Amino acid sequence: MKFFVGVTDSDWYHNLSVQSYDEINFWKPGGKTLFKALDSHDLFLFKLHAPHNYIVGGGFFVKFSILPSFLAWDAFGKKNGTDTLEELNQKIWKYRGERTPNPNIGCIILANPFFFPEGQWIPVPKDWSSSIVQGKRYDSNSIEGAGLLEQVQNRVQGRDVFSSSFINQEPRVGETQAWYRLGQGSFRILVTEAYNRRCAVTGEKTLPVLDAAHIKPFSNGGQYSIQNGLLLRTDIHTLFDHGYLTINTDYTVEVSHYLKEDYGNGKIYYDYHGKQLPNLPTNRFERPSQEAIRWHNECVYLG
Repeated sequence: MKFFVGVTDSDWYHNLSVQSYDEINFWKPGGKTLFKALDSHDLFLFKLHAPHNYIVGGGFFVKFSILPSFLAWDAFGKKNGTDTLEELNQKIWKYRGERTPNPNIGCIILANPFFFPEGQWIPVPKDWSSSIVQGKRYDSNSIEGAGLLEQVQNRVQGRDVFSSSFINQEPRVGETQAWYRLGQGSFRILVTEAYNRRCAVTGEKTLPVLDAAHIKPFSNGGQYSIQNGLLLRTDIHTLFDHGYLTINTDYTVEVSHYLKEDYGNGKIYYDYHGKQLPNLPTNRFERPSQEAIRWHNECVYLG
């Protein structure tokens, strides 16, 4: 089992450790370098900046995405470890040494986070170097990795961290992301990436106007799963939620006659009627579920 120890600051730890979040964003200020050290479900541990050479908690890797700070805030809010977007930007600018609007940051999205009280902090392994800036990957097959993992497991006993279905359910081939127990922020980012940052209906790729829409809302028993999501331009999302537009099980668009009857217009939207969705996830296991589509057709769409 491989896992990663990432370096973070005390403020991030203290802000998040007093909460009980289902997901958090371990962000990197650079916004250019990809994070490829882990696969989905792998363990990610938090190590404080020196001189506090301790491991203070962890979470389970969901996805890495590079996002402008305002979208990271829209998706995760205080789960970024700050109280406001302004505070998040101030920290980014401090680390980067420059003040730029809407800076891109690397978002390491983690589920099922856990934190240790100070009395249970774990000293870094003996092979940890003071020159490490961002973090280090370990393997449970190594002496240092096995020892560290055992200490973590001892501290989380009884917390339902390693025993949760999030960890124990092995993903099937091609279904890696579909088996997550997602939170709202993770859902938004995973749907955005699954659709390659383009609207499913229009192909629009201006990121600030794209929404991760639920096909079956959470309030109606829908899940935070990629198969229950569509990436839609904001106006298309509004029509979809209010029943003026739907998609069929063959992934064609249908626009209700009530749109024109109720509002006397809608020509630009009727142009999409009957057309195949131009943008769907490449991974077929991430495409909209037939069950969710039928629910929307029958319970929301104004046919």
